[in-house]
Amino acid sequence: MDAETLLARITDYASRPNPYPLYTELRAAGPVVRQADDSYLIGTYHEVAALLHDPRMSVDPRTRGDVAHNPPFLRLDDPEHHRLRTLAMRPFGPPHSPDRVDAMRGEIDQIIKELLASFETGRQIDIVDDFAYPLPVTVICRLLGVPREGEPLFAAWSDALITAADVRPDQDTTDVDEAGNQARIEMGGYLVDLAEQRRGRPTDDMLSAFVNEPDPALRLTQEELATTAVLLFIAGHETTVNLITNGVLTLLRQPEHLDQLRSDPALLPRAVEELLRYEPPLQMRERFPHADIDVAGTTIPEGASVVLALASGNRDPMRFHEPDRFEPTRTDNQHLGFGSGIHLCYGGPLARLEAQAALGALIPHLGTARLVEDPPPYRQSAMLRGPRHLPIQL
Repeated sequence: MDAETLLARITDYASRPNPYPLYTELRAAGPVVRQADDSYLIGTYHEVAALLHDPRMSVDPRTRGDVAHNPPFLRLDDPEHHRLRTLAMRPFGPPHSPDRVDAMRGEIDQIIKELLASFETGRQIDIVDDFAYPLPVTVICRLLGVPREGEPLFAAWSDALITAADVRPDQDTTDVDEAGNQARIEMGGYLVDLAEQRRGRPTDDMLSAFVNEPDPALRLTQEELATTAVLLFIAGHETTVNLITNGVLTLLRQPEHLDQLRSDPALLPRAVEELLRYEPPLQMRERFPHADIDVAGTTIPEGASVVLALASGNRDPMRFHEPDRFEPTRTDNQHLGFGSGIHLCYGGPLARLEAQAALGALIPHLGTARLVEDPPPYRQSAMLRGPRHLPIQL
């Protein structure tokens, strides 16, 4: 089929269970493939990695007049991106809060233990609803200081925001963009209200740390707090849900590797890195050049939409040996599962910790488990790809 339709075919819901043959087609047609809607699709590892580090590539959709509101730091360029990301990192990780993630290990293990208590031999469970979703949502709620009773609201808000952020070529996005913007406003208002309740009455959570920052130069404005808190809540669980679910699906499809990890749990950290390469939750990212830019002999004009297919780069045989093979012992695994460059995933260390703990605890229960449906039903998003449900019989 015509290479100019590749992005439309990759993002078509029919391709969700297995987009990888299309990524092979993309690399064969590339490195740069212009699409029918005048966007540019890139799927070779070295070109994708280089553009993720190229300061001429913008993430800010306002450079094209796409949005009126102020985006979160994920969608900002330096220096504003650096300023806001640095402020957001202060209560989350090194150097100011070096123990924040590690201190969650005990809580994560306890949450997993409680979730596994309902796993009984002979019972059918849904890995997403019964495990992979509640784990990271509970963790991010505790980190931010969000009461769990508000979680149903957050599920609907998150779905609207993820839908609005998805890559949808040649589609009228007016309705989903409006729904996403409304969800952003409502969710941001809710989180700011929670934070304000802690102003002057600090508690041990990140919302409290933001509003009780003693240095005026290091405080977020109310609008910055809203956009940052929304981003942290969504980024704090969406990727991890898919990482855990894709991991279980991969291991049940390849029982030899399930047995390998059961007999040698020390391989788990490396296996999680391989999952991030082999079945990455984040499949693609969009960029906009500040100026005309040459990529592998193709001139991409200023302001064009450039879709970087991270998942395709992760399967590039010019970079990875036998890339379509899941190999938990793989070395030299510099995958693009969390992106790269200045926008490398902020929550990567927490996602790795949760995935390692989750899969380590699940593997003993999966020895005689079987998939009820393969392929399972997938979520709508092509960008954040993962099963919507994963029913298994224990």
